[in-house]
Amino acid sequence: MKIGLRLPQAGEGHATKENIISLAKGAENAGFDSLWVLERLIWPVNPQDPYPGSNDGKFPNDWQYIFDPLETLSFVAAKTDKIALGTSVIDVLFHNPVILARRFATLDVLSGGRAIAGCGIGWSRDEYQVSGIPFEKRGIRADEYIQMLKKIWTDDVVEFKGQFYNIPASKIGPKPIQKPHIPIYLGGYSHSTFVRMADYANGWICVIRHSLDEAKSNIDKIRDECRKAKRDPKDIHIAAILYPNVIDSGDTDKETQRIQPKRQFLSGSLDQVGKDLQEVERIGVDHFILNYNRSVISDNTDKIIEVSKQLSSFIR
Repeated sequence: MKIGLRLPQAGEGHATKENIISLAKGAENAGFDSLWVLERLIWPVNPQDPYPGSNDGKFPNDWQYIFDPLETLSFVAAKTDKIALGTSVIDVLFHNPVILARRFATLDVLSGGRAIAGCGIGWSRDEYQVSGIPFEKRGIRADEYIQMLKKIWTDDVVEFKGQFYNIPASKIGPKPIQKPHIPIYLGGYSHSTFVRMADYANGWICVIRHSLDEAKSNIDKIRDECRKAKRDPKDIHIAAILYPNVIDSGDTDKETQRIQPKRQFLSGSLDQVGKDLQEVERIGVDHFILNYNRSVISDNTDKIIEVSKQLSSFIR
């Protein structure tokens, strides 16, 4: 089991150099495995698509102020020595594939082989519009894109001829330190994403909020696609972004009942949330990404480390 933390990368006043350094160093010193960032391009005032992570479809306010993911990880790489550095996720189609491949490879080299390329294709038509990329056929584009990343990172002479992307026979460096290439984790929930994962990727990044049912069903689907591709399902690592809410009270059970008559998953006493994490582990998740960015302790990096260490005792 690996445990990572989301960096304080979004939100004015919350995303600061000091908070990022404090959490990054604290996580590494505490023995956590990874640090993670996300990507958002814009915060549309009148979005064409609702945010799927909220009941009302509103975009989180902290996304109005957000640091670039790879710039943030490069900064953190210089402040740490061994903790892994991942994107969860970067929307690859918004980027030129050769440029993005080189940025990831540069991060891997400068960090001593610590990069994890968490990749997605996005869901916001507004972000596609500002990127100048058609929203249609994004899955087919992604198939080509992931293949290109692997070729750029592994082939001495890179050549690619596809429907959407082409690279003339070229030398492209640097190559990543990690061999055969930087681990590729894919985000998404569609059947085509699971097929793409079985064919080309090393892992899946999902979000688990209120229930394990959907995640368990999707993990089963991923394993089925691996078998169809004649690949060992254990080759695909499962990472989950989780939002623990530990209620600190002298009488936690009564406090939990008062605040939440029907306790939500991953919210409650330390013991309750810890047991929820054990249930997440049982369905096949092997890398937890703990995200406190919108919790009451979001600005207290020492408290984040302390609570995470307490929770890790349930699953390590």
